[in-house]
Amino acid sequence: MLYTLLYSLRSASSHLSWLNVLRYVPFRVILATLTAMVMSFALGPWFINRLRAQQVGQVVREDGPASHFSKRGTPTMGGSLILFTLVVPTVLWADPHNSFVWLTLLVTVCYGGIGFVDDYLKIRRKNPQGLAGRYKLVGQFGVAALVLGYLFYGHGGFLPQDWIEHRTSLAFPFASFSKHHLVLPVAIYLAFGMIVVVGTSNAVNLTDGLDGLAIGPVMISAGTYLVFAYVTGATFARFELWRYLDLPPLRSTGELAVLCGAMVGSGVGFLWYNTYPASVFMGDVGALALGGTLGMLALVTKNEILSVLLGGVFVVEAVSVILQTLWFQYTRARYGTGRRIFLMAPIHHHFEKAGWAEPKVIVRFWIISIMLALISLSNLKLR
Repeated sequence: MLYTLLYSLRSASSHLSWLNVLRYVPFRVILATLTAMVMSFALGPWFINRLRAQQVGQVVREDGPASHFSKRGTPTMGGSLILFTLVVPTVLWADPHNSFVWLTLLVTVCYGGIGFVDDYLKIRRKNPQGLAGRYKLVGQFGVAALVLGYLFYGHGGFLPQDWIEHRTSLAFPFASFSKHHLVLPVAIYLAFGMIVVVGTSNAVNLTDGLDGLAIGPVMISAGTYLVFAYVTGATFARFELWRYLDLPPLRSTGELAVLCGAMVGSGVGFLWYNTYPASVFMGDVGALALGGTLGMLALVTKNEILSVLLGGVFVVEAVSVILQTLWFQYTRARYGTGRRIFLMAPIHHHFEKAGWAEPKVIVRFWIISIMLALISLSNLKLR
């Protein structure tokens, strides 16, 4: 909104002609990132003190690592601050006429609402179970169906033609889009798209188990999507970069770079307080929302398949839980006693149980995320 107001003033006076710089996405990405960081740093202490005053403390699993027992009572639901400092800068600096920005924010806010209910029930009941998994999934799939349904059936002229033409296309990583892409039937793509959004949301939530573990890869992924979104929509003196790189022709997705910048900025601001030892935890209100946002970014920028590589840390965390659960149930049915593949799932707890210090697990997972992001970015040229 602020972008629209200020940009409209550029021609009002010769002294305001410098406001023309707002037309450039990179400049507004910087503004959104800085706005999110400043808001986080300014509001963080007050927000954490409010959580302490309301006794909004973390509930710790009894079967978890012994080192986590000291975290009991640490303020949680810090993801509420992340959402506020993500949504406000995006609304201020993104083009309000871009449907992709609003649809992505809708998923962010709605998934944050589901996470808020989950966190509230955990705190109220003093039980780490929170909202039953089936209810969370119903809510997540319902929101995803609503948003994807709009993308495919309710556009009413608000969505650009380039998106409509390629909405069911799947781009293969490290392959030329014009020569190698798969077009799915609408029904199949809708189901696939919902799985991408919901799966990413829950994978990030499972990763959020150590101080700063989840927010690091989230920022790295958001920064990578920032590059993808901008490159896809960038035009320099009528030179279309997406055409040169043979990417999906989705020029209107470039505005999502502003959202990604705000996401990185809010993550940095939150990490200031969430770094080991954490003063506040993200909670499901943040993890589910940020995961849903990453899922939407993968979907809209046509990086659905590549997101498996980029979000490799999230994928491994989710797969470790699935494998652990399935193997435990199978062995219990077959042998009468459930057996485990890992010392504890998600896999970051396995390494803790194996003797790794918490900061070592966190930093090494961050390093892996950076490596995966660099490999993913090479997709721009290795085609």
